[in-house]
Formats: sequence, C-alpha cells, structure tokens
Amino acid sequence: MIRYSPMDIEVQRNKTKFKSIAIWALTPNGKILGQRIQAELKGAVLFVSAKIWKFDELDKNTITFEKLSKEIQQQFNKFSGHIFIFSTGITVRIIAPLLESKIIDPAVVVTDDNGNHAISLISGHLGGANALSKKIAPIINAVPVITTATDTNQLPSIDLIAKDRGLYIETPQNIKVINMAFLMGKPISLYDPLEFIKDNLPKTCRPKIYQSSTFGTDTIDTEQSTEKIFCSYENKNVSRETLILRPPVLSIGIGCNRGTRYEKIKQFLLLVLKKEGLSLNSIFRFATTDIKKDENGLLALSKEMKIQIDFYGKKNLNSVKTIETPSKMVEKHLGVKSVCEAAAILSADNGKLIVPKKKNKDVTIAVAIKK
Repeated sequence: MIRYSPMDIEVQRNKTKFKSIAIWALTPNGKILGQRIQAELKGAVLFVSAKIWKFDELDKNTITFEKLSKEIQQQFNKFSGHIFIFSTGITVRIIAPLLESKIIDPAVVVTDDNGNHAISLISGHLGGANALSKKIAPIINAVPVITTATDTNQLPSIDLIAKDRGLYIETPQNIKVINMAFLMGKPISLYDPLEFIKDNLPKTCRPKIYQSSTFGTDTIDTEQSTEKIFCSYENKNVSRETLILRPPVLSIGIGCNRGTRYEKIKQFLLLVLKKEGLSLNSIFRFATTDIKKDENGLLALSKEMKIQIDFYGKKNLNSVKTIETPSKMVEKHLGVKSVCEAAAILSADNGKLIVPKKKNKDVTIAVAIKK
C-alpha cells in the first residue's frame, strides 16, 4: 500500500496549475516554439541545448544545458510542470526513473518541434497535464492529445473531484478502481457526512449513501459489486480497496510549557488523534496564543508538517464563549481563560469544538472542526 507522510499533504493540496513551468528545447524549431510558449506562460523557464543557442547573453528565464538527461534529473522536481519539445521516446527514457506517484509527480506535456500535437503524458489530472496541454495547444496551433479514459468519455474523474474540493487522497492506489466504476456505471458506496463530493459524482454511478454506523461493516465490505469511497476526517476500519479522502477541516489548538521540544508536542498530538479516531491528514491549521510566536517547538512542528499556525491575542481568545474547560492557572498567568480550546475554535472559523482540552505534563491539545 502506498502511504504518504503529512509533509506530502501541503504538496498535494497546494499544487497550483502552471505555477512553475519548465520548457525544454533541443532543436532550432523547438527553441522558437519554446519562446512562443514562454511568452504566454508567466514565469516559465526555458531550457535550451547549448548546441543551438547562438546569443551571447541569456535572458534571466532562459538556461542552457550541455547534457539533457543530467539537467532534467536535477530540475525535474523543482517545477510543477514540464513541456518537452522533442519525442515522447526521449522523454519516457529520461523521466521514467524519476517518477514516484501521481500524487506528487509534476505534469509532463510533450510536443514535437513542429508543434503538431501537445500530448498530456504524465500526471494528467492531479498534476494538471491535461489542462496544461489544452492551454499551450492554441499558443502553437497544436492539437491537444488527452488519453485519460474519463476525459475521453466526458466523465469526471475522482482524483480531479478530490483536487477541486481540496481533499487529500490517502489511498491513491484506489483511484483507478473508482474511475473504472465511473466508466462502467457501477454503483458506489459513499460515506461523505460533510457532503464534500456527493453532488460531484456522475449520476451513472448511482451512489449509495451510508451513515457512520453502517459504512465499513462486514456486510458492505463483502459486497463485491460495490466500490467504496470514504470521505471523512474520522478514522474507521474500511476495506483495503476503499478510496479514502480527507477533507481539510480540523483545527488543532495547542498550548505548551516554554521550551517544550517539538518531538514531545508531536508525540502528544498523534496520541490524541489516535485516541479520538481523527485523521492527521485532515488538519488544516494549528492555533495558539500570540505569546507563542517565538516558541521553537511549535515553529519546528509547523515547519516539519507544513501546516500553518494561527496566533491569537488575548482579546480574540477571550471572545470565545464556548470554552468547555477553562483554566484558572492560564487566566492567572496569561490573562485568558483558555488557549488551546479558544484558539482551535477561532482557527476553525468559530467552528465546533469536537475534542475538549487534553493535557499531559507539558502540552495541551484541543480539536475543532471548521464551520
């Protein structure tokens, strides 16, 4: 089973279409096409073979290379997308060892140096190669070539639905199972209590909506004719074939003693999440008091997990009226009745507190769900 660390979450969720594009050219015609594309894609970087570059000076967004394969290996994961203006054969042989997963691989589009076709080759959906192919085709008067089955059959794909809805795909190996169900018109068992995707599924899949008390039961898991999607911040036992999607809805309020190491904060956070049956992959914010803006443990945790921290002052923290476990000690020293509960609620857009304050010797944790 393919698994990804929390550090991959931000990579997937924040992957922006055409955010950073590299264009590669080997021939004089390829260079001309590359310059035309570059002129239309703001910030795109053009890589040109040194053998065909005839100018003394380089534009700041133009780079020459001596050896194509070596340069691509160094640059491949620095860009969200690549446009290779040469044969698909060369492209495949060079990038094959660099590919990891559709979750994190950059988009790859290939076009011939006459600009006849713009082929979406790698990461068509999540990486945006299909969209990139369609974007550059009119620039060079090419025909966009899209081969993903859902697109050619004018059906939505579950990976694009998830991307558009800001969902983290926890079991990407099961994407193909759901997309095949879309293509075959097979029924889908769906657990989606927050209704993130219910209305985006094709009508042909006839989704059967389940409640928490029934989804994941032996009866459902043995229904061979039904594919399954579990879209929730909850951790539940589901079959290995289930596509698990995580909505970014949990805000984690954190308090800690001065100097608490980030390993201790993270360890307690994971313990609370496990005990409460909540997914780490549904966290969208950490939150705390502004007194902790220089707390190294919290800053290190935020950096490692690539989850932003919201800092709140006394006035904001004291404005929360739904605190469940106020602390006289905290009020005495900081002037607020609560740090972790109040911060979690505020960061969740005044959402609902679903895990009241949990504490150990050094750390307090509370969890709220976005409104």
